[in-house]
Amino acid sequence: MVVATKAIKEGPRINKAFRPLYTSNKRYFILTGGRGSLKSSSIHDFVTRLTYEKGHGILFTRWTMVSAETSIIPEFRETLVRLGVESDFLITNRKITNKKSGSFILFSGIKAGSSDNTARLKSIPGITTWIVEETEDFVDEKLFDIIDDSVRTTNHKNRVILVLNPTTKEHWIYKRFIEEHQAIRKVKGFDVIVSNHPQVEHIHTTYHIAEALGYLDSDWILKAKTWLNKAIETAKQLPQEARRGFLHSCYYYSNYIGGWIMYLQGAVYKNWTIGEFDESLPYGYGLDYGYYPDPLACVRIAVDWKRGIIYVDEIIYETEIDDVAARLEAEGISRGDFIVCDTNEPRTTANINMKFTNVMPAKKKKGSVVQGIRNIKKMDLVVTQRSKNVLIELAHYIWMDNKDSVPSGDYNHAMDAMRYIFTRMHLNRLHG
Repeated sequence: MVVATKAIKEGPRINKAFRPLYTSNKRYFILTGGRGSLKSSSIHDFVTRLTYEKGHGILFTRWTMVSAETSIIPEFRETLVRLGVESDFLITNRKITNKKSGSFILFSGIKAGSSDNTARLKSIPGITTWIVEETEDFVDEKLFDIIDDSVRTTNHKNRVILVLNPTTKEHWIYKRFIEEHQAIRKVKGFDVIVSNHPQVEHIHTTYHIAEALGYLDSDWILKAKTWLNKAIETAKQLPQEARRGFLHSCYYYSNYIGGWIMYLQGAVYKNWTIGEFDESLPYGYGLDYGYYPDPLACVRIAVDWKRGIIYVDEIIYETEIDDVAARLEAEGISRGDFIVCDTNEPRTTANINMKFTNVMPAKKKKGSVVQGIRNIKKMDLVVTQRSKNVLIELAHYIWMDNKDSVPSGDYNHAMDAMRYIFTRMHLNRLHG
């Protein structure tokens, strides 16, 4: 094996799905999968074992990591305990060092507030392995190249490992490593696109491995299967030719199978890309109330009227929120920020009005939904990479007729919230 594993005699065996981490000589590794697919825990196991070889420097990053000491370090400490090797390691607030070999794991965020850590990260000596966890949040391909070029030691195998829950095919990871080098892998009746790029080892897993090992509780599994059944029932109502496309873009496929998605035929919005939010512009919040099991959705938008761009950032997408006003405060929404609320829950709106001073109801009248959609379609949408549920809805929000007059009643929570706030901003601009 490329990586020695005999140093750790106890602990779990290496799952065969992740064995290529230890055996492959390729430079790039892509680990994809949905929720509960053991990607992170398997990577933690791998780098722990790797540190028993002398001379390794492992840079472990996320796009944002405010404090490694309170986020990723505790996760790694659990791994060391699980493997029975905690006493072999020296742990500080941003570094873990193997006392037997001297090899280390250094933790860092790529972003540091409004700037980035690229200059510092590319100059760290002795890095043999760079791990990017939650790579779906890594939005800048140029920054990736800068750090990638610095992983070039000659005394050890160099690795760049990308760990992610796939989002849309617009992501640069897909375009760079998969789009022109793809193979289809069958996973529980679904087709999953993986990379067969000559420099890439692609490992794709799903929650079914953890389920077979007894790592998931029954309620979690029931929730996943409920989403699967919902997708199957919805597909049955669609024309035969549209069923496969829907099933390979539905929430179950993206969230649990972990496949790459693209908007469906008949998608309401095709005018969107992924990018950074323009913080220099005035912004406001749209809020759509959810009735369980539907989520409450809150999005922030800013509009560049001259360039015809709407910037969209997902703030909340959750079910079972007891105190909506308190949840908005927890997200840093200020008392005087502009908020446009759904009108379906007057009591909730009244509570919000007690804590916020610039709240307006959504504009609802006959034809307002379609008119609001048409106004948004005149613009370009730039959606932040972290807005995962907004991206999923954009891929699934479709017209239910051939005249583009009846939008879907599904995948519309963030879409409605976006329309509420944009419509009010549009009216304010027209009428002052």
